[in-house]
Amino acid sequence: MSDRRNAAIQFAHENRQRFLNELQEILTIPSVSTDPERKADMLRAAEWVAGKMRNLGIENVQVMPTPGHPVVYGEHLRAGSKAKTMLVYGHYDVQPAEPLDLWESGAFDPTVRGDNLYARGATDMKGQVMAALKAIEAVMSAGPLPINVKFLIEGEEEIGSPSLGAFIAGHKDLLACDFALNPDSGILDPELPTITYALRGLAYFEIRLYGPSQDLHSGVFGGVVHNPAQVLCELIAGMHDDQGHVTLPGFYDSVHPMSAEERAELARLPVNEASYLAQTGAKALWGETGYTPVERTGGRPTLEVNGLLSGFTGEGSKTVLPARAMAKVSCRLVPDQDPEVVYQQLLRYLEAKAPKTVRYEVIKHAGSPASISDRHSPAIQAIQKAMEAVWGIPPVFRREGGSVPVVVQFQTHLGVESVNVGFALPGDNMHAPNEKIHLPTWARGIDTLVHFIYNLSQ
Repeated sequence: MSDRRNAAIQFAHENRQRFLNELQEILTIPSVSTDPERKADMLRAAEWVAGKMRNLGIENVQVMPTPGHPVVYGEHLRAGSKAKTMLVYGHYDVQPAEPLDLWESGAFDPTVRGDNLYARGATDMKGQVMAALKAIEAVMSAGPLPINVKFLIEGEEEIGSPSLGAFIAGHKDLLACDFALNPDSGILDPELPTITYALRGLAYFEIRLYGPSQDLHSGVFGGVVHNPAQVLCELIAGMHDDQGHVTLPGFYDSVHPMSAEERAELARLPVNEASYLAQTGAKALWGETGYTPVERTGGRPTLEVNGLLSGFTGEGSKTVLPARAMAKVSCRLVPDQDPEVVYQQLLRYLEAKAPKTVRYEVIKHAGSPASISDRHSPAIQAIQKAMEAVWGIPPVFRREGGSVPVVVQFQTHLGVESVNVGFALPGDNMHAPNEKIHLPTWARGIDTLVHFIYNLSQ
């Protein structure tokens, strides 16, 4: 190991407490992108990230406006034209913290318990952004940065990145790079380094059903007026058959079967029915017949109900026949599925199945295609070696069930692949109460990114 690499790793180890303190600072900012009342907090979080970049010596740092929340940009391009240029992606926005009563400590009061730091955004993904920033700080403490680095930290990932595609398309020269580092992912176990090579896409909708012009007395009008809540439940129930297949017309038309080689590779992952049951607390697993759990969550498309609302939901009883009902529905997509096509498939399903006693509308909230990255690129080889240096074993490859729209946007607008390597764990309660980050894994992640930067320079 070179003297500079050794010095950078030592710096990271000596400054872990300070790194943790700074992570806790940003976790106190409630940067919830979906909440219009948090607009000031969103700007405060963006300015905080920009300030940390400037403190590191990153140049041309800007908080750049978009139609929604701003993007934070910065660059350090002193390694020269022959050096690799890495674009570091991240987001400073977080999911809403509700239900607040299920948090053991304040969602925006970061608290260390044992080896974990609990707060909204700890793992998704302020902790991952800080890992990248602190790895770069460690490398710069040991000498000149051996590669060129640019940063693109957005504020709308948790609402589907509606402004990001146009921003990237409009700033191609500014964002030009050899590859992107996307730490918005994770590993399967604290002792198993993992590289994500595929991400599912997303199509997110809100279905609204309307019946009578106002809520009605269920004793007077029940059995005469069709209840929108009942209609919605029946429509939702019909979106899967008894084999777990999605029944939207044409839903699987562009879905390619996984090859035998890929299924064999996925079978190497230490994920099985027992591990899913342990993580979720579910009584039993459910899903599409003919596929293993890891194939269902990474290689197959799905349709899920994310929320239902209708009528009276308060304490006690109220005999009401509701005037309307609403469901939030999301589809996770695999390569070659188009979110717009899925929207049309949903409309066709409703046209065929919805009774004439109600009217409906479908609102599109978010959409992004799936993506697959080259497992044999120089950047992937560099991160493989980095993970092996830190963990002592080669990493495994997996297909991720979640969606990161920016990976597709980088492919489309910049023509570059992404290295999807983050350090979240399956049990980190991402998007749920008591979100956390495992601090020993976070520290290993910083070390990994230090090695990664030096590997790229070779």
